[in-house]
Amino acid sequence: METTEVTLSVRGETAPGEVIAVVGSCEALGSWCHKRAIPLQLNVGNDGTFWSRTITLPRGLEFKYRYFQGFFLESKNAGGSCQVIVNKWETHQRPRTMTPTESHMNPDDGQFGTHGGVACVDSGWLTCQTEVRLRLHHSRSAPVSITKKKFKKSRFRIKLNLVGYEEEGEEEEESVEEDQLSPDTISLHTTNTTTLEISMISSDGYKSRHSQPDCGYPLDPSRWTEYTIKTMDPDNLELTFEFFEEDMGEHVVQGDPQPGHVGTACLLSSSFAENGKDSGVATLPIMGRNSRLTIGKVRVDYLVIRPIPGLHCDMNASFTRYWRKRSALDVGHRGAGSTQAAKHHKVQENTIASFKSAANHGAAYVEFDVHLSRDSVPIVYHDLTCCISTKKKDKKSLELIEVPVKDLTFDQLQLLKVHAFLRFYLDMLDDEDEVDDQQPFPSLSQDGSWDGNLSTYFNMNTFLDIILTCVLQMAGQRRIVFSCFDPDVCSMVRQKQNKYPILFLTQGISDIYPALMDIRCQSTQVAMSFAQSENILGISAHAEELLKSPGFIQEAQTKGLVVFCWGEDNNNHDNRNILREQGINGLIYDRTQTHDCTKNDSVFCPWVGTPAITCCFGSNIPIILKKTGNTELLNPLVLSVNRYVLPTFPPPPPTIKPVFLK
Repeated sequence: METTEVTLSVRGETAPGEVIAVVGSCEALGSWCHKRAIPLQLNVGNDGTFWSRTITLPRGLEFKYRYFQGFFLESKNAGGSCQVIVNKWETHQRPRTMTPTESHMNPDDGQFGTHGGVACVDSGWLTCQTEVRLRLHHSRSAPVSITKKKFKKSRFRIKLNLVGYEEEGEEEEESVEEDQLSPDTISLHTTNTTTLEISMISSDGYKSRHSQPDCGYPLDPSRWTEYTIKTMDPDNLELTFEFFEEDMGEHVVQGDPQPGHVGTACLLSSSFAENGKDSGVATLPIMGRNSRLTIGKVRVDYLVIRPIPGLHCDMNASFTRYWRKRSALDVGHRGAGSTQAAKHHKVQENTIASFKSAANHGAAYVEFDVHLSRDSVPIVYHDLTCCISTKKKDKKSLELIEVPVKDLTFDQLQLLKVHAFLRFYLDMLDDEDEVDDQQPFPSLSQDGSWDGNLSTYFNMNTFLDIILTCVLQMAGQRRIVFSCFDPDVCSMVRQKQNKYPILFLTQGISDIYPALMDIRCQSTQVAMSFAQSENILGISAHAEELLKSPGFIQEAQTKGLVVFCWGEDNNNHDNRNILREQGINGLIYDRTQTHDCTKNDSVFCPWVGTPAITCCFGSNIPIILKKTGNTELLNPLVLSVNRYVLPTFPPPPPTIKPVFLK
């Protein structure tokens, strides 16, 4: 086959050590794999923004490609593979294309991120680096407690410093000469890829900064302050929190290089690994500036987000921030509706039959909840426990047993009957007459096989890795949207993959449900700020609050967010019309087969054409904090429940909730 020498060129500003690379649809362009992408070369003598490279491509074929900015890191070990970090990448729905027809071509692709006159750039995902998040907030109580009388009434500003990290094998490192490295890669040891970002979230909006004032930022009871560190060495970070008096007054010393500095708290990220937890709270002593005595303590909420091991996220397409303007989408709540609803449907919720019923009656999506069984199989079910009985012919002597779903294996769940199901249908179906499609606990993955011996309570990274891997491998061409009541889960899903969008589920200010402790969950306005700060698709708000304050819909959309809504109020036809008139993007409600949704293509058929997305954490794997009557339930899904996404009493923990969009 004849070939063409194609010299690709693009302009873009980069950080020190960062390069622009190209990835595309053929082997020569990496087959959409970031690890096999081709780094471009910076033209010396230009303005420092012109990148180009000549690539040999087969002639006469059409190729699709995108550019991204990132780091190509040389492995520490001899012969090890190159690590690639994607910082920013082009995410146009239609990528750049070319069809080589001559022996030489020199296309000029203009500015990085702009194609067809449209700028579309998204942040990267965690390919090989880890994200460590440190948070200071007043969700439960003030994060700083001062014991020294002198500072009892002081207000403080706090600055986080990344002191450094331990390096091993320094002598071996020094023996590697810089000129021995490939020009396309940068030594992991000579380039500092560790970054620090500060986010401040409140009902008034959000701020994101890559630098801090000399005296840091003040603590605000109404604000969530978060420090995000991306690093290749998450277990060896050395960090310090520096404390400054905000009202220094007479304490200022003339010539003091750090006026108002009163103390320091030290944190080693290795302590997280020693605790065996990727989320939790670290309480640190604050050491006085001029003494070795403690003047108080600071409570630091931490979260470690790790990349999904062994999973390849290709760069063919991304819908994380994509939404096509359309009329409001109808989403079937748990399929054809909740079995426990006032007017229940004859089809059991969260079953294949329920999903088919919703799809056949015009639902654009179905929403359902996902758990992990004891043997780590993703299964579809709503409640944290189930009332079960063995199959008996004697319908008058059933003994019901309440069992946590997480304590049963997938095979055991498949053998059980659910009491809620029996209560409604025991008179309709004998044991031998059950329809397979109406059996509860269908597997999220068709083969239903997951190897692994995980503990009863799953580490959040492990929990999400299993479910996300299942969805990414099994969803095919379905459009999926995740949603979750737990903001940490929303952040993790956003960082762990580059394909599917996520909505932050929020109850806002409600007369029905108790208030949540987490500042990010306390109002719809704060939820908007959180969604913006995390660069996610949007929010899924409670219909109760949207009906009281319909202006929230337009406010969120003005901020570039998509808005869905959930809640029993959506089951009222007039309420749905009100929300549609306000421009709501999606409505989640029961019994779409008896309501006003328009006919759409089947959810179970691959979509064709432009994207339509919506889903709740589960099948789309959204994770949400569902409220149930039982307040004593422990979290069956995660190793450690986020203690700040809780009401004032012990609530049920997050469940994963998914939704498929046709």
